[in-house]
Amino acid sequence: MATEGTASNSCYYGHNVTFFYNHVGKELSAGWSPRDIAVIALGLTLSVIVILANLLVMVAIFVNRRFHFPIYYLLGNMAAADLFAGVAYANLMMNTGPRTGTLSKEQWYVRGALIDISLTASVANLLAVAMERHQTILTMQLHSQMSKRRVVLLIAGIWAVSVFMGLVPSTFWNCECRLEVCSSVAPLYSRRFLVFWALFNLLTFFIMMAMYTRIFVHVRHQSRLVSQHTSEMWHNEAVVNLMKITCIVLGAFVMCWTPGLVTLLLDGLLGKASRANDYEKYCLVIAECNSLVNPIIYSLRDGEMRSTFKCILCCLCLRRADGTTKSPSLEFEQRLAEEGQRKSEDQALCLSEETSDKEDTPTVTPCLSPNRTH
Repeated sequence: MATEGTASNSCYYGHNVTFFYNHVGKELSAGWSPRDIAVIALGLTLSVIVILANLLVMVAIFVNRRFHFPIYYLLGNMAAADLFAGVAYANLMMNTGPRTGTLSKEQWYVRGALIDISLTASVANLLAVAMERHQTILTMQLHSQMSKRRVVLLIAGIWAVSVFMGLVPSTFWNCECRLEVCSSVAPLYSRRFLVFWALFNLLTFFIMMAMYTRIFVHVRHQSRLVSQHTSEMWHNEAVVNLMKITCIVLGAFVMCWTPGLVTLLLDGLLGKASRANDYEKYCLVIAECNSLVNPIIYSLRDGEMRSTFKCILCCLCLRRADGTTKSPSLEFEQRLAEEGQRKSEDQALCLSEETSDKEDTPTVTPCLSPNRTH
Protein backbone atom coordinates (compact mmCIF):
# COMPACT_ATOMS: atom_id res chain seq x y z
CA MET A 1 0.00 0.00 0.00
CA ALA A 2 1.44 3.37 -0.99
CA THR A 3 1.54 6.13 1.60
CA GLU A 4 2.52 9.74 2.07
CA GLY A 5 6.27 10.03 1.85
CA THR A 6 8.83 7.58 0.54
CA ALA A 7 8.26 3.98 1.53
CA SER A 8 11.03 2.74 3.77
CA ASN A 9 11.74 0.40 6.67
CA SER A 10 10.03 2.93 8.97
CA CYS A 11 6.62 2.14 7.47
CA TYR A 12 4.19 0.30 9.73
CA TYR A 13 2.22 -1.72 7.19
CA GLY A 14 2.11 -4.81 9.38
CA HIS A 15 0.66 -3.11 12.45
CA ASN A 16 -3.01 -3.22 13.31
CA VAL A 17 -5.54 -0.49 14.03
CA THR A 18 -4.94 -0.65 17.79
CA PHE A 19 -1.29 0.31 17.29
CA PHE A 20 -2.22 3.60 15.59
CA TYR A 21 -4.89 4.40 18.19
CA ASN A 22 -2.41 3.87 20.98
CA HIS A 23 0.15 6.03 19.19
CA VAL A 24 -2.16 9.09 19.08
CA GLY A 25 -3.61 8.38 22.51
CA LYS A 26 -7.18 7.74 21.36
CA GLU A 27 -8.88 5.39 23.78
CA LEU A 28 -10.47 2.17 22.57
CA SER A 29 -13.37 0.78 24.60
CA ALA A 30 -12.68 -2.58 26.17
CA GLY A 31 -16.34 -3.49 26.64
CA TRP A 32 -19.87 -2.34 25.93
CA SER A 33 -20.97 0.34 28.37
CA PRO A 34 -24.61 1.45 28.75
CA ARG A 35 -23.61 4.70 27.04
CA ASP A 36 -22.21 2.80 24.04
CA ILE A 37 -25.39 0.75 23.72
CA ALA A 38 -27.59 3.86 23.92
CA VAL A 39 -25.52 5.71 21.32
CA ILE A 40 -25.60 2.76 18.92
CA ALA A 41 -29.36 2.28 19.36
CA LEU A 42 -30.04 5.94 18.67
CA GLY A 43 -27.58 5.98 15.78
CA LEU A 44 -29.12 2.96 14.08
CA THR A 45 -32.63 4.35 14.58
CA LEU A 46 -31.59 7.65 13.01
CA SER A 47 -29.95 5.79 10.12
CA VAL A 48 -33.12 3.82 9.37
CA ILE A 49 -35.22 7.01 9.40
CA VAL A 50 -32.71 8.76 7.11
CA ILE A 51 -32.73 5.86 4.66
CA LEU A 52 -36.53 5.62 4.51
CA ALA A 53 -37.08 9.40 4.28
CA ASN A 54 -34.64 9.86 1.41
CA LEU A 55 -35.94 6.76 -0.33
CA LEU A 56 -39.37 8.43 -0.26
CA VAL A 57 -37.89 11.52 -1.94
CA MET A 58 -36.27 9.42 -4.66
CA VAL A 59 -39.50 7.51 -5.31
CA ALA A 60 -41.49 10.76 -5.44
CA ILE A 61 -39.17 12.23 -8.07
CA PHE A 62 -39.25 8.99 -10.07
CA VAL A 63 -43.03 8.50 -10.17
CA ASN A 64 -44.15 12.12 -10.58
CA ARG A 65 -43.54 13.25 -14.16
CA ARG A 66 -43.76 16.89 -13.06
CA PHE A 67 -40.39 16.38 -11.37
CA HIS A 68 -38.67 15.07 -14.51
CA PHE A 69 -36.43 18.10 -14.91
CA PRO A 70 -32.66 18.54 -14.34
CA ILE A 71 -33.02 20.39 -11.02
CA TYR A 72 -35.12 17.60 -9.53
CA TYR A 73 -32.86 14.87 -10.91
CA LEU A 74 -30.00 16.58 -9.06
CA LEU A 75 -32.10 16.89 -5.90
CA GLY A 76 -32.93 13.20 -6.27
CA ASN A 77 -29.24 12.43 -6.54
CA MET A 78 -28.70 14.47 -3.39
CA ALA A 79 -31.31 12.28 -1.70
CA ALA A 80 -29.31 9.27 -2.90
CA ALA A 81 -26.20 10.79 -1.29
CA ASP A 82 -28.14 11.30 1.95
CA LEU A 83 -29.40 7.72 1.78
CA PHE A 84 -25.80 6.61 1.28
CA ALA A 85 -24.86 8.69 4.34
CA GLY A 86 -27.48 6.79 6.35
CA VAL A 87 -25.93 3.50 5.24
CA ALA A 88 -22.44 4.80 6.08
CA TYR A 89 -23.55 5.94 9.53
CA ALA A 90 -25.26 2.60 10.21
CA ASN A 91 -22.04 0.81 9.23
CA LEU A 92 -20.12 3.12 11.59
CA MET A 93 -22.51 2.33 14.44
CA MET A 94 -22.09 -1.40 13.91
CA ASN A 95 -18.30 -1.13 13.83
CA THR A 96 -17.60 1.27 16.68
CA GLY A 97 -16.85 0.97 20.38
CA PRO A 98 -15.07 -2.28 21.31
CA ARG A 99 -15.39 -3.51 17.71
CA THR A 100 -13.04 -0.80 16.44
CA GLY A 101 -9.99 -2.62 17.80
CA THR A 102 -11.03 -5.85 16.05
CA LEU A 103 -11.21 -4.25 12.60
CA SER A 104 -8.52 -4.88 10.03
CA LYS A 105 -6.96 -1.80 8.47
CA GLU A 106 -8.89 -2.46 5.27
CA GLN A 107 -12.18 -2.58 7.17
CA TRP A 108 -11.28 0.60 9.05
CA TYR A 109 -10.48 2.40 5.79
CA VAL A 110 -13.79 1.26 4.28
CA ARG A 111 -15.63 2.61 7.32
CA GLY A 112 -14.05 6.03 6.83
CA ALA A 113 -14.34 5.95 3.05
CA LEU A 114 -18.13 5.57 3.21
CA ILE A 115 -18.39 8.79 5.23
CA ASP A 116 -16.01 10.61 2.87
CA ILE A 117 -17.92 9.46 -0.22
CA SER A 118 -21.27 10.60 1.17
CA LEU A 119 -19.90 14.06 2.04
CA THR A 120 -18.20 14.49 -1.34
CA ALA A 121 -21.35 13.41 -3.19
CA SER A 122 -23.47 15.88 -1.22
CA VAL A 123 -21.06 18.78 -1.79
CA ALA A 124 -20.72 17.96 -5.49
CA ASN A 125 -24.50 17.76 -5.85
CA LEU A 126 -24.95 21.12 -4.16
CA LEU A 127 -22.36 22.64 -6.49
CA ALA A 128 -24.12 21.12 -9.52
CA VAL A 129 -27.47 22.49 -8.30
CA ALA A 130 -25.90 25.93 -7.83
CA MET A 131 -24.53 25.88 -11.38
CA GLU A 132 -27.91 24.73 -12.77
CA ARG A 133 -29.76 27.45 -10.86
CA HIS A 134 -27.21 30.05 -11.98
CA GLN A 135 -27.76 29.04 -15.61
CA THR A 136 -31.56 29.12 -15.47
CA ILE A 137 -32.60 31.74 -12.95
CA LEU A 138 -30.44 34.53 -14.34
CA THR A 139 -32.68 34.23 -17.40
CA MET A 140 -35.78 33.78 -15.16
CA GLN A 141 -36.44 30.27 -16.44
CA LEU A 142 -37.97 27.66 -14.18
CA HIS A 143 -36.02 24.71 -15.63
CA SER A 144 -32.87 24.41 -17.70
CA GLN A 145 -32.74 22.86 -21.15
CA MET A 146 -30.05 20.37 -20.15
CA SER A 147 -30.66 17.00 -21.82
CA LYS A 148 -31.24 13.86 -19.78
CA ARG A 149 -28.05 12.38 -21.19
CA ARG A 150 -25.99 15.28 -19.85
CA VAL A 151 -27.72 15.01 -16.47
CA VAL A 152 -26.88 11.29 -16.30
CA LEU A 153 -23.26 11.99 -17.22
CA LEU A 154 -23.10 14.72 -14.58
CA ILE A 155 -24.50 12.43 -11.90
CA ALA A 156 -22.10 9.64 -12.91
CA GLY A 157 -19.22 12.13 -12.73
CA ILE A 158 -20.30 13.21 -9.23
CA TRP A 159 -20.18 9.65 -7.93
CA ALA A 160 -16.90 8.89 -9.72
CA VAL A 161 -15.23 11.88 -8.04
CA SER A 162 -16.81 10.94 -4.70
CA VAL A 163 -15.49 7.37 -4.84
CA PHE A 164 -12.04 8.63 -5.82
CA MET A 165 -11.92 11.05 -2.88
CA GLY A 166 -13.08 8.29 -0.55
CA LEU A 167 -10.22 6.05 -1.66
CA VAL A 168 -7.50 8.71 -1.35
CA PRO A 169 -6.65 8.08 2.35
CA SER A 170 -6.39 4.31 1.98
CA THR A 171 -4.32 4.36 -1.21
CA PHE A 172 -1.67 7.04 -0.77
CA TRP A 173 -2.48 9.81 1.73
CA ASN A 174 -2.25 8.22 5.16
CA CYS A 175 0.30 8.15 7.97
CA GLU A 176 1.47 4.53 7.90
CA CYS A 177 4.99 5.71 7.01
CA ARG A 178 4.94 8.96 8.99
CA LEU A 179 3.53 8.48 12.46
CA GLU A 180 4.23 12.08 13.44
CA VAL A 181 1.44 13.31 11.12
CA CYS A 182 -1.24 10.85 12.31
CA SER A 183 -4.61 12.43 13.13
CA SER A 184 -6.04 12.17 16.63
CA VAL A 185 -9.59 11.92 15.26
CA ALA A 186 -8.87 9.38 12.50
CA PRO A 187 -5.58 7.76 13.62
CA LEU A 188 -4.65 6.25 10.24
CA TYR A 189 -5.32 9.46 8.31
CA SER A 190 -2.64 12.07 7.66
CA ARG A 191 -3.33 15.42 9.30
CA ARG A 192 -2.31 17.07 6.04
CA PHE A 193 -5.13 15.24 4.27
CA LEU A 194 -7.61 16.48 6.88
CA VAL A 195 -6.44 20.08 6.37
CA PHE A 196 -6.83 19.72 2.60
CA TRP A 197 -10.21 17.99 2.97
CA ALA A 198 -11.63 20.59 5.38
CA LEU A 199 -10.34 23.63 3.48
CA PHE A 200 -11.52 22.26 0.14
CA ASN A 201 -15.07 21.72 1.41
CA LEU A 202 -15.23 25.01 3.32
CA LEU A 203 -14.01 26.89 0.24
CA THR A 204 -16.68 25.15 -1.84
CA PHE A 205 -19.28 26.25 0.72
CA PHE A 206 -18.22 29.88 0.39
CA ILE A 207 -18.29 29.70 -3.42
CA MET A 208 -21.80 28.25 -3.44
CA MET A 209 -23.04 30.79 -0.91
CA ALA A 210 -21.63 33.59 -3.08
CA MET A 211 -23.35 32.15 -6.16
CA TYR A 212 -26.70 31.82 -4.40
CA THR A 213 -26.40 35.34 -2.99
CA ARG A 214 -25.84 36.74 -6.48
CA ILE A 215 -28.74 34.72 -7.88
CA PHE A 216 -31.06 35.72 -5.05
CA VAL A 217 -30.25 39.43 -5.50
CA HIS A 218 -30.98 39.07 -9.22
CA VAL A 219 -34.29 37.33 -8.54
CA ARG A 220 -35.37 40.02 -6.08
CA HIS A 221 -34.49 42.70 -8.63
CA GLN A 222 -36.47 40.92 -11.37
CA SER A 223 -39.43 40.48 -9.03
CA ARG A 224 -39.77 44.26 -8.74
CA LEU A 225 -39.67 44.69 -12.52
CA VAL A 226 -42.05 41.89 -13.44
CA SER A 227 -45.36 42.89 -14.97
CA GLN A 228 -48.63 42.40 -13.10
CA HIS A 229 -49.85 39.86 -15.65
CA THR A 230 -51.12 36.89 -13.61
CA SER A 231 -49.34 34.18 -15.59
CA GLU A 232 -46.02 36.06 -15.39
CA MET A 233 -46.46 36.61 -11.66
CA TRP A 234 -47.18 32.92 -11.14
CA HIS A 235 -44.10 31.93 -13.16
CA ASN A 236 -41.96 34.38 -11.19
CA GLU A 237 -43.37 33.07 -7.92
CA ALA A 238 -42.52 29.51 -8.94
CA VAL A 239 -38.93 30.50 -9.77
CA VAL A 240 -38.54 32.33 -6.46
CA ASN A 241 -39.96 29.43 -4.42
CA LEU A 242 -37.73 26.85 -6.08
CA MET A 243 -34.82 29.19 -5.45
CA LYS A 244 -35.76 29.47 -1.78
CA ILE A 245 -35.90 25.69 -1.42
CA THR A 246 -32.41 25.21 -2.83
CA CYS A 247 -31.10 28.07 -0.64
CA ILE A 248 -32.57 26.47 2.48
CA VAL A 249 -31.07 23.10 1.51
CA LEU A 250 -27.65 24.71 1.10
CA GLY A 251 -27.99 26.64 4.36
CA ALA A 252 -28.94 23.52 6.31
CA PHE A 253 -26.03 21.61 4.80
CA VAL A 254 -23.52 24.32 5.69
CA MET A 255 -24.81 24.61 9.26
CA CYS A 256 -24.74 20.85 9.84
CA TRP A 257 -21.36 20.06 8.25
CA THR A 258 -19.31 23.15 9.14
CA PRO A 259 -18.74 22.14 12.82
CA GLY A 260 -17.34 18.77 11.72
CA LEU A 261 -15.13 20.30 9.04
CA VAL A 262 -13.80 22.91 11.47
CA THR A 263 -13.05 20.09 13.92
CA LEU A 264 -11.08 18.23 11.25
CA LEU A 265 -9.25 21.43 10.33
CA LEU A 266 -8.25 22.09 13.94
CA ASP A 267 -7.12 18.49 14.36
CA GLY A 268 -5.09 18.75 11.17
CA LEU A 269 -3.42 21.99 12.26
CA LEU A 270 -2.98 21.42 16.00
CA GLY A 271 -3.05 17.64 16.44
CA LYS A 272 -3.63 16.48 20.02
CA ALA A 273 -3.62 20.08 21.27
CA SER A 274 -6.94 20.69 19.52
CA ARG A 275 -8.70 18.16 21.80
CA ALA A 276 -10.87 17.32 18.80
CA ASN A 277 -11.73 13.90 20.24
CA ASP A 278 -13.78 15.58 22.97
CA TYR A 279 -16.45 16.77 20.54
CA GLU A 280 -15.95 14.96 17.22
CA LYS A 281 -18.78 12.50 17.99
CA TYR A 282 -21.26 15.35 18.51
CA CYS A 283 -20.19 16.95 15.24
CA LEU A 284 -20.74 13.66 13.44
CA VAL A 285 -24.28 13.36 14.84
CA ILE A 286 -25.08 16.92 13.70
CA ALA A 287 -23.72 16.11 10.25
CA GLU A 288 -25.82 12.96 10.05
CA CYS A 289 -28.95 14.91 11.02
CA ASN A 290 -28.53 16.92 7.81
CA SER A 291 -29.44 13.80 5.82
CA LEU A 292 -32.84 13.92 7.50
CA VAL A 293 -33.34 17.65 7.06
CA ASN A 294 -33.81 17.74 3.28
CA PRO A 295 -36.97 15.56 3.16
CA ILE A 296 -38.44 17.79 5.88
CA ILE A 297 -37.57 20.90 3.86
CA TYR A 298 -39.25 19.47 0.76
CA SER A 299 -42.36 18.62 2.78
CA LEU A 300 -42.66 22.10 4.28
CA ARG A 301 -41.67 24.23 1.29
CA ASP A 302 -42.74 22.34 -1.85
CA GLY A 303 -46.48 21.77 -2.12
CA GLU A 304 -46.11 19.45 -5.13
CA MET A 305 -43.56 17.29 -3.33
CA ARG A 306 -45.75 17.19 -0.24
CA SER A 307 -48.74 16.07 -2.30
CA THR A 308 -46.62 13.37 -3.94
CA PHE A 309 -45.48 12.08 -0.55
CA LYS A 310 -49.11 11.86 0.57
CA CYS A 311 -50.13 10.01 -2.60
CA ILE A 312 -47.33 7.46 -2.23
CA LEU A 313 -48.07 6.80 1.45
CA CYS A 314 -51.83 6.67 0.88
CA CYS A 315 -51.42 4.21 -1.99
CA LEU A 316 -49.25 1.96 0.18
CA CYS A 317 -51.69 2.12 3.10
CA LEU A 318 -54.75 1.48 0.94
CA ARG A 319 -53.13 -1.48 -0.80
CA ARG A 320 -52.24 -3.00 2.53
CA ALA A 321 -55.71 -2.39 3.98
CA ASP A 322 -57.71 -3.56 0.96
CA GLY A 323 -55.39 -6.32 -0.17
CA THR A 324 -55.97 -5.12 -3.74
CA THR A 325 -53.87 -6.29 -6.66
CA LYS A 326 -54.15 -3.03 -8.59
CA SER A 327 -50.86 -1.68 -9.82
CA PRO A 328 -49.44 0.86 -7.32
CA SER A 329 -48.23 3.05 -10.18
CA LEU A 330 -51.79 3.13 -11.61
CA GLU A 331 -53.23 4.11 -8.22
CA PHE A 332 -50.65 6.84 -7.88
CA GLU A 333 -51.32 8.20 -11.37
CA GLN A 334 -55.05 8.35 -10.63
CA ARG A 335 -54.53 10.27 -7.40
CA LEU A 336 -52.03 12.60 -9.02
CA ALA A 337 -54.40 13.19 -11.95
CA GLU A 338 -57.18 14.20 -9.54
CA GLU A 339 -54.83 16.63 -7.79
CA GLY A 340 -53.64 18.01 -11.13
CA GLN A 341 -57.22 18.50 -12.34
CA ARG A 342 -58.06 20.49 -9.22
CA LYS A 343 -55.02 22.73 -9.71
CA SER A 344 -55.83 23.22 -13.40
CA GLU A 345 -59.33 24.35 -12.52
CA ASP A 346 -57.92 26.87 -10.03
CA GLN A 347 -55.52 28.27 -12.61
CA ALA A 348 -58.21 28.40 -15.30
CA LEU A 349 -60.40 30.37 -12.90
CA CYS A 350 -57.61 32.91 -12.41
CA LEU A 351 -57.02 33.32 -16.15
CA SER A 352 -60.71 33.70 -16.92
CA GLU A 353 -61.10 36.40 -14.27
CA GLU A 354 -58.03 38.18 -15.59
CA THR A 355 -59.32 38.31 -19.18
CA SER A 356 -62.79 39.44 -18.06
CA ASP A 357 -61.42 42.58 -16.41
CA LYS A 358 -57.90 43.62 -17.47
CA GLU A 359 -58.08 47.04 -15.85
CA ASP A 360 -59.02 45.76 -12.41
CA THR A 361 -57.41 42.37 -12.03
CA PRO A 362 -58.78 40.52 -8.98
CA THR A 363 -56.41 38.82 -6.57
CA VAL A 364 -57.03 35.07 -6.55
CA THR A 365 -55.07 33.20 -3.93
CA PRO A 366 -54.70 29.74 -5.60
CA CYS A 367 -52.71 31.17 -8.53
CA LEU A 368 -50.15 32.81 -6.31
CA SER A 369 -49.87 30.13 -3.67
CA PRO A 370 -46.32 30.12 -2.30
CA ASN A 371 -46.35 26.35 -2.13
CA ARG A 372 -46.54 25.95 -5.89
CA THR A 373 -43.41 25.42 -7.82
CA HIS A 374 -44.99 24.30 -11.11
